[in-house]
Amino acid sequence: MLDSFEILTTSGVVLWSRSYAPTSPSIINSLITNVFIEERTLPGAGIADDVSAANNPPYKHDQHTLKWTTVKELGLIFVAVYRSLLHLSWIDKLVDNIKTLFVDLYGDQLKKPHTTLVECHFDEYFDQQIRELEKTALNQDSRVAESAALVEEAPPSISQSSGDEPPPLPGILSRGQSKNAFKDLTSNESTPVATPETSRPSTPAGHILTGKAGPGGKGSRRARKAANAPSAHASSGEESYAKKNRAGKAAAPKKGRKWNADGLADEDSDTPLDYSAPANGATSGEDEVKDRSGAVEEVDSKSWGSKTGGRFVLKDLDDQVQSILASADAKKSDTAAAPAGIVGSSLSAIGGLFRNVVGGKTLTKEDLDKAMKGMEDHLLRKNVAREAAIRLCEGVERELIGVKTGNFESVQAKIQTAMESSLRKILTPTSSLDLLREIDAVTAPSAVSLQKPRPYVISIVGVNGVGKSTNLSKICFFLLQNKYKVLIVAGDTFRSGAVEQLAVHVRNLKDLTAREGGEVELYEKGYGKDAANVAKDAIAVAAQKGYDVVLIDTAGRRHNDQRLMSSLEKFAKFANPDKILMVGEALVGTDSVAQARNFNAAFGSGRSLDGFIISKCDTVGDMVGTLVSMVHATNVPVLFVGVGQHYTDLRNLSVKWAVEKLLSSN
Repeated sequence: MLDSFEILTTSGVVLWSRSYAPTSPSIINSLITNVFIEERTLPGAGIADDVSAANNPPYKHDQHTLKWTTVKELGLIFVAVYRSLLHLSWIDKLVDNIKTLFVDLYGDQLKKPHTTLVECHFDEYFDQQIRELEKTALNQDSRVAESAALVEEAPPSISQSSGDEPPPLPGILSRGQSKNAFKDLTSNESTPVATPETSRPSTPAGHILTGKAGPGGKGSRRARKAANAPSAHASSGEESYAKKNRAGKAAAPKKGRKWNADGLADEDSDTPLDYSAPANGATSGEDEVKDRSGAVEEVDSKSWGSKTGGRFVLKDLDDQVQSILASADAKKSDTAAAPAGIVGSSLSAIGGLFRNVVGGKTLTKEDLDKAMKGMEDHLLRKNVAREAAIRLCEGVERELIGVKTGNFESVQAKIQTAMESSLRKILTPTSSLDLLREIDAVTAPSAVSLQKPRPYVISIVGVNGVGKSTNLSKICFFLLQNKYKVLIVAGDTFRSGAVEQLAVHVRNLKDLTAREGGEVELYEKGYGKDAANVAKDAIAVAAQKGYDVVLIDTAGRRHNDQRLMSSLEKFAKFANPDKILMVGEALVGTDSVAQARNFNAAFGSGRSLDGFIISKCDTVGDMVGTLVSMVHATNVPVLFVGVGQHYTDLRNLSVKWAVEKLLSSN
């Protein structure tokens, strides 16, 4: 077992530590003196090399062994101390993983040399790694013991009779033997060979994947098509319906639809626009759910939220341990493939501008000009709009002019601290964002408030194609987890297919409702209707039937089209929603400022946006500057963040996560 684990700077400041047994400070001091100052143990290396702990020679002192690694850019040393009598096969992995996690989570805070305590909750990350690595080591030792027992019982094989060495003892590697070779040796007997049945994930009924046949299974294209035709759909009538459609298309070409100058269909055209009503006695999308048991795959609620005090609460969009380690491995492989001689990041370049500036200097505008330009370029690369980046840098510059840096404190650290503080102030909401509490206050008000129960109304707005209907369905699924009765309103009466899209979502949500709880229905009046009147009627129906929440979808509209934006004021007066949420894309870029401001001012005097849903955050990596741009332009907080296309891909915004992404040097 470990005696202690220390994370310290090259100047000797301990940032974080965990002690399991009393150890003398002289042990760590000896490592710093001999390895990093006098370079006795590893000449020419030390802090200049950011290598794995497995590649650094262990340092021994006073019956203790120390495994260590460094981060040159931050001046950090990670040291694990344990008794030399112990053989901990997982110690190198622990040191490397802790370095990756700590730098990813708190790398920006670590650039503050005057800080002796890092504001973090790193204990849970460290404990998680200890538990996981110890468990892995125990499982590995048990597999090695079983393999050794099988080797002793089995008759001598050719490899054994040829003088090969016996398997090593559990947890001990022979000299010169790599970990990969050890892993391969122990996994031959315990790991099953991948087959089409065991190597593929489970899929919903009716969409079962089948493995390819061997070389003898190849046939003609028509034979393979007939053999692979899914039998689950043969009885549903979809194949015959598709054939009839193809035959009909071949016989009669599609007639073009005529549109007038106002973007509306020509009244003389006999082509119907409303496809939401069932034709020829066919059932609607909601009715089909009765015959589609098992059509939607079951969802694990633990993957996107947790039960807290009887409520289902969404997870924050924060890097978990496994995702951090996986991304670190991916970055290492990318770095290895990249050509040598690449210039450092923008933040490193900012620090390079002040290598000759010593501590104790009073900062002037001339001192900050070059650095603030570098910071502005860094924010632009993170997808922050130029207007927001310039104002942020100007505010930081005004805050720093006339400030005297501390001893051994760099200008880079000062800028990092001030910028981090500014970003936190922008992204941190000034009011509570507890949506569930607000819903309960409206649907079940206290007797003191003297208010009657009514449905809680949420409206979703945004430009075309940002994912309004998808994110509305995500919110609905979140509310269904908390057993609410939800009415979804098809307020997009303009775009063809909008009503059918919501009908599909409601059908899927109904299928999940049987397992998750809650109730959901669709309210629609077809196409060509006034969206404000549809919303008003839907709210009245929801109040009569006892719905808890009304989710209103709206038509997408360009933020710079005054004719389309003007209808939002009427919509706000008729529907009077409790929350108006705008969906914005994480990859929209500079246009996010104009979008946010125009939508915020489109609902008339006294009414504005109540929150943002930033969609497609999974497509931009660490370039999440749209968050800052939209909040900076309107002072409206971010309520949810979309991270995928599934109903569970919805998260609460973690301000800490966003700031670390924006200031990361990746």
